[in-house]
Amino acid sequence: MPKWSLMGLILFGLMFNVADFMRFDLISGSTKCISDDIKTNSMTVGKYSVVNLNEGVPIPDSHMLTVRVSSPRGNTYHNADHVDSGQFAFTAVESGDYITCFWAPEQKPPGAVTVEFEWRSGVSSKDWSKVAKRGQIEVMEVELKKLYDTVISIHDEMFYLREREEEMQKLNRATNAKMATFSFLSLGVCLSVAGLQLWHLKTFFERKKLL
Repeated sequence: MPKWSLMGLILFGLMFNVADFMRFDLISGSTKCISDDIKTNSMTVGKYSVVNLNEGVPIPDSHMLTVRVSSPRGNTYHNADHVDSGQFAFTAVESGDYITCFWAPEQKPPGAVTVEFEWRSGVSSKDWSKVAKRGQIEVMEVELKKLYDTVISIHDEMFYLREREEEMQKLNRATNAKMATFSFLSLGVCLSVAGLQLWHLKTFFERKKLL
């Protein structure tokens, strides 16, 4: 394989290994939730911390957080109270949107807490620096291992999306069938009401000897 093609594949693989890193302000007394669509048997890791804007000064109690990570079915995978930093790691046992919620306690006057949060899932959740250190392998081999795991991840993701598409198609077919049944019932009711009205008018006119 030409060198430029190999490097192109490596760069392509690295594009799929970008971790979700964010920094946001959380108003006191409010909650901010972040979701990530994770498929079954995927590894996910996350870490968070309150940014200390006053270096050398301990973080006050008013800047402590309550953090909860839950699954699509409401199962709790991480729960921390009154913390300024933390981390979590688990393997997803169900597919769907996993939610991480941050809550800051109320304070007067209201203030804001700056939070840094990094959430990685799938291939990007692996610590490749430890892999390279442990195996004493060259950088190119590490990148190839990343690329291989990325291809496997994309392959699994394609099957996952195909399953989701089939579920949506089944739902659409079921919805269309119900709508068709409802339409026929509505048409039947309308025709019945029209027939009753005609019968009532005919009876009325016969009684009045207009027919």
